[in-house]
Amino acid sequence: MGDSVRLLSYNIHKGIGGRDRRYRLERIMSVIDAESPDIVCLQEVDRNVRRSRFDNQPALLEEWFKPAAHMFQFNVKVQDGGYGNLVLSRWPFRERHQISLTRHQRKPRGGQLAIIETPSGPLHLAHWHLGLSERERAWQTRHVLEHYLFRQASALPTMIVGDCNDWRNILARGPFEVHGFRQITAPPSRFRSFPAWMPVWSLDKAFVRGAIEITRVHVVRSRLTRDASDHLPLVIDFNL
Repeated sequence: MGDSVRLLSYNIHKGIGGRDRRYRLERIMSVIDAESPDIVCLQEVDRNVRRSRFDNQPALLEEWFKPAAHMFQFNVKVQDGGYGNLVLSRWPFRERHQISLTRHQRKPRGGQLAIIETPSGPLHLAHWHLGLSERERAWQTRHVLEHYLFRQASALPTMIVGDCNDWRNILARGPFEVHGFRQITAPPSRFRSFPAWMPVWSLDKAFVRGAIEITRVHVVRSRLTRDASDHLPLVIDFNL
């Protein structure tokens, strides 16, 4: 068995606190720092937007984390800037891809695919932030699972993480089951992550397939995480 890997998935809400509505990116950094993850998957990362002081958050987070590999996906335009998804990794990417998950006229969405060269072997990672409509989410999930870039790495241990917006917890019984994935954030009552200050819904989820041994999955509940964003972070410890 190889070394344990720790992944953190977190909707950082542009660094704006869910309760106090204050922009404090340093709180997000402190939350991440406290968990010492090897791989960081962030949603709602701002770049050049007034509400976050026109900060280039991907660059600031990269400078702070000092990853061996990183990948920012710009999805939603806001004035002259916007926001999207960010992956930071202690280890290099063998491959990296970004695909559109935008459906019809709905808000732009995207998915990120990477093969990460961990010390224990390659990990196939998919990271996303799904839409608000149930039909949209079902289409987005199928689109990723059936995408040729995703299927190219189907022989590798695979993990899918992110803000799924699946408040009714039905995705696991649909396309994920068809494609042989199991949900590791179940039962939902143990993984309530939104809203951070009084979590009711399990929106931040993870699914795995292949030779991945999960040792622990938990939502981080602390005074800092309740204040830093409107979501709580999800932390996954596993072996390949």
